[in-house]
Amino acid sequence: MNITSEQPKIIVVGSSSIDLVLNTDHLPQPNETVMANKSESFFGGKGANQAVGTARLGASVYFIGCVGMDPFGQQILRNMVDEGINVGFVAENQESSTGTAYVTSSAEGINSIVVVPASNYALKTKHVANAEKYFATADLVLLQLEIPMEVVEFTVDLAKNNQTQVGIYASPAKKLSQEVIEKADFIVAKSNELSIVFGEDQREEILRKYPNKLFVRDDTNSTTYFNGSEMKYYRNDHDSMLHKMGMGDAFTSGFAVALCHQNSIDHCVRFGNEVSLKVAKNRGSQSGLPYLKDVIGQ
Repeated sequence: MNITSEQPKIIVVGSSSIDLVLNTDHLPQPNETVMANKSESFFGGKGANQAVGTARLGASVYFIGCVGMDPFGQQILRNMVDEGINVGFVAENQESSTGTAYVTSSAEGINSIVVVPASNYALKTKHVANAEKYFATADLVLLQLEIPMEVVEFTVDLAKNNQTQVGIYASPAKKLSQEVIEKADFIVAKSNELSIVFGEDQREEILRKYPNKLFVRDDTNSTTYFNGSEMKYYRNDHDSMLHKMGMGDAFTSGFAVALCHQNSIDHCVRFGNEVSLKVAKNRGSQSGLPYLKDVIGQ
């Protein structure tokens, strides 16, 4: 794994939220009421997770998103500023509340999540266009799918027009157009959602179509991809890997930073997995995101 003296410049276009977590002994069944052992709140949203994740790994990060003009929105902005993220292109919307996620987390480490997009769906293409001058000098643009698809497609086009690499974490799963798939430099997707994203069910066939571009993840912290000649599989997990929220964002952050430092795909995958494993040992999507010094020797 090679880390150069250059500081990668990454633009993250995506969601932010406050995650409200209820800890229970087991997930409630239909028509069942369960008592929570405790409630917690964390900073979240796939876009914000990746902004914090890449910033902690040494990147210079610009975040483009939308929050409500409410206390949650102000908390999110302050947290990002504290993480060294440029929030100059975050829109504040008077008509929508800040995004939230309601999470029921069982003692077995199984999560049930309901996301309220709110202001994240108020993000417009004009908000991204306002930052166009930064796209030409960025090393990479990162996207997820908790924002309107028209914003995703506009951002991909803007990045490629400026000859900037694009990475997409295809979650929550939505069908991607063939044009977006072709233009993306890498796509991370969950193994049980490939049929939604690509419109096909045959995992190996999909992987073979997109060598060194599609990286398929599952909740054991394993990553599968096709390198053009053979199927590659990398897994590292741990007995204490109980907190699986944010693992995909963490992997994407690690992979992106390693790619910006011009590492091989194999090293990018391994680094992404190491970053993801760190998150799994801590509660909260962002609180466990490691700093570069925490993983650089691995």
